[in-house]
Amino acid sequence: MKRINISVLALSAILFAGSAFAGSCPRHVKEIDAELGNYPSLSKSEINKVKGLRNKGEAFHKAGKHSDSVKTLMEAKALLGI
Repeated sequence: MKRINISVLALSAILFAGSAFAGSCPRHVKEIDAELGNYPSLSKSEINKVKGLRNKGEAFHKAGKHSDSVKTLMEAKALLGI
């Protein structure tokens, strides 16, 4: 019985972690969009790279690949300095 409880607890933790990532993706996208709206002092190629990463991160989110989404969106935010 104890082994089943531990398994259920572990499974719940894994599922909750996925939900936490899923909820943060749109927030990261909004932060990137807001910063891009402030006309950051980046070169055109750097801005294009940020936009590409932002779009790729959003696509990962829509595909349910939330850890990939967060990783990609954080890379875009790093380029923007946020």
